[in-house]
Amino acid sequence: MPKLAADDLKKIKDSYRSVFTIREGGQRVTITVHMGTSGIAAGARSVMEALLDELHNSGVSDVIANASASSGVPGKEPMATVEVAGESPVTYGGVDAIIIKKIFREHVLNGSPLQQFIVAKESEPSCEAES
Repeated sequence: MPKLAADDLKKIKDSYRSVFTIREGGQRVTITVHMGTSGIAAGARSVMEALLDELHNSGVSDVIANASASSGVPGKEPMATVEVAGESPVTYGGVDAIIIKKIFREHVLNGSPLQQFIVAKESEPSCEAES
């Protein structure tokens, strides 16, 4: 698998920009795929691509995908964090393309976190205001 560079992320983002429009600060959910060096080596690129496909296919307009550096939890990559407005952020580990689709469908769309993949749950609710 080729290395993921900043230009690759920009191309992925640009290719989906026209598919969904997020009002500034208007998202209900932010999903962050941790794409540090170890995350990318573990397969975070395919996780991000699968997540963007799910966003595209779902037609939702209040969910945004983000990329960040390493999560700081070695051995659990690839990782993704789901932040639902008004709820505590949930970080999932050992995520692959199939699992991120399940997370999207079950946690993001249906409000049921996938307990078996959770590696961390912060005690403070997300800062985003509820709509």
